[in-house]
Amino acid sequence: MRTKTSCNITASPTIILVKPQLGENIGMCARAMWNCGVTKLRIVKPRDKWPSTSAKAAAAGANNVIGSVEVFESLEKAVGDLNVVFASSARPRCMTKSIITPWEAASELQASSLAGLKTGIMFGQESKGLNNDEIVIANKVIAVPLNPSFNSLNLAQAVFVICYEWRKLTNRIDSSELLISENPKLADKKQLIYLFKHLETELDSCGFFRVGEKRPSMIRNIRNILSRVRLTKKEVRTLRGIISSLVRFGGRTNNLEGE
Repeated sequence: MRTKTSCNITASPTIILVKPQLGENIGMCARAMWNCGVTKLRIVKPRDKWPSTSAKAAAAGANNVIGSVEVFESLEKAVGDLNVVFASSARPRCMTKSIITPWEAASELQASSLAGLKTGIMFGQESKGLNNDEIVIANKVIAVPLNPSFNSLNLAQAVFVICYEWRKLTNRIDSSELLISENPKLADKKQLIYLFKHLETELDSCGFFRVGEKRPSMIRNIRNILSRVRLTKKEVRTLRGIISSLVRFGGRTNNLEGE
């Protein structure tokens, strides 16, 4: 069933599919997105060749979504220009991360968009979902409150549930309730990733990661701490300045990307 509708898609979140396996699933996600007026789709390392004829067929007419897909080689590049990113996940994680419902996510995404911020939602591959290294990039995790005995959704279902909550909100919301008086100019993910790498480089140099096998989990913890805070561009510059000053005081300097 198809219906003709006019919708405001200018503030819609970007959907990011991380390592999707089947073209058909990408197409069904595009169809679910366009049902809700969401058009911006990014794909990170799709397993099958892209463009995909099977994806176009499964999109069932959502050609404006499937025809403008952006493909990236890394998640860092896919989220680099975004300010607020949420991750969809049903699995419990061994990290401290705020968990919100799809409705709460839609409310926060809409508020961020109306404040002039770029937003996105990450979804993992069909068989495994998102891993911890991918989750730490997100500001918060979206969990759909389903039957605890059977809470498994396929990829297109997960995309639809969250996009539908966003669609419902945009149909009824009074924008005056969400406008922020002062644009916070949040840092985008590219700037945060540069901060992560800057800090991690200096921690390596000073011997902080003394136990090699613990380094990956420690880095995830550090990134998770910084991702939970909505850092502004100015705050990121301040933190990087602090790191650089500490290094200079100790007599070490490193040339880092993003300075």
